[in-house]
Amino acid sequence: MNDVTKRVVPPGGTIGILGGGQLGRMTAMAAARLGYRSHIYCPDEDTPAAQVADKVTVASYFDRDALAAFGDVIDVVTYEFENVPTLSPQYVWARGVPVRPSTKALDISQNRMAEKYFLKDCGVPMVKWIGVPAPVNLAEAVEKIGRPSILKSARGGYDGKGQVRIGPDTDLDAVWQEMGGENGVLEAVADFVCEVSVIVARGLDGTVVHYGPMENRHAHGILDTTTVPARVDEAVAAEARRIAEVVAVELDVVGLLAVEMFVLADGKVLVNEIAPRPHNSGHWTIDACMTSQFEQHVRAICGVPLGSTERFFDAEMRNLLGDAIDDWERYLATPNARLHLYGKREARPGRKMGHVTFLTPMGGEP
Repeated sequence: MNDVTKRVVPPGGTIGILGGGQLGRMTAMAAARLGYRSHIYCPDEDTPAAQVADKVTVASYFDRDALAAFGDVIDVVTYEFENVPTLSPQYVWARGVPVRPSTKALDISQNRMAEKYFLKDCGVPMVKWIGVPAPVNLAEAVEKIGRPSILKSARGGYDGKGQVRIGPDTDLDAVWQEMGGENGVLEAVADFVCEVSVIVARGLDGTVVHYGPMENRHAHGILDTTTVPARVDEAVAAEARRIAEVVAVELDVVGLLAVEMFVLADGKVLVNEIAPRPHNSGHWTIDACMTSQFEQHVRAICGVPLGSTERFFDAEMRNLLGDAIDDWERYLATPNARLHLYGKREARPGRKMGHVTFLTPMGGEP
């Protein structure tokens, strides 16, 4: 058998996607434009990705028989969120199918403590932090890090879930229960002036291209808006891109890697977290760039040449959460707005139902 780590998948091949959410949906749509087929594997019926895919397997991420059958009909496998159990891609890998990004990248990104140690080994700057293996260790950790600080679950947290802020009068016993994890990471609160992200695409041949940095604003722990270009000077932008590339190379990513960072008042850039997949902050690339992040991910994992990241517009991407989707008609009537809906049947508070990107001439007024 040829070395699966070097296998190129030409157009006409089938991409297996673990996960059925909107990131999988937009990846499948980009893949179709290049002539690829997509096979979605997830445990839920009628998911956003399943609605646009060529084939769907509905089964548990731990179902070895279903994973074996899935692996036998795909040419490469990727994942659209980082909380997929590592067993799933490992089992597909055992069938001779390349996993991109690797299971190593997946394993590190789904465990905050492992992620912190990896980033430390990369030599990139981070906020002050300490691992908290059990509730009995929390008081000592808070003593070292100080207040205010943030306790984050080591596993399973996303969009603000599994995170609790610790203030001067916070009851530490209650904090641990609210955090809800078996172990955690305690972080100092960064006094940042803005949050940015850089998305790196890294090809099978090691070629690297960047998107960003883009400026992100969150509300209640969920990304609210992304603005491009980020309002930072070129020295900060260059440092953010440098850090993101270092992490991508050290992680040996083939595919996309998003690196979220804090920018301090003195221009220092600190890494917050990483995600080896398409990222919410990169949705604007669909409408404003030569090659979207989703097409770039497809190109990278299939081992074909990466595309240009040239940007044609300045952009602001806004998430449509819950009943914000009810404004769809207004967005369709707005000349510079590009509306993307995910096909989810039920709107719930905080649920990502779609996004809208507002385009303006580069360097012009909104």
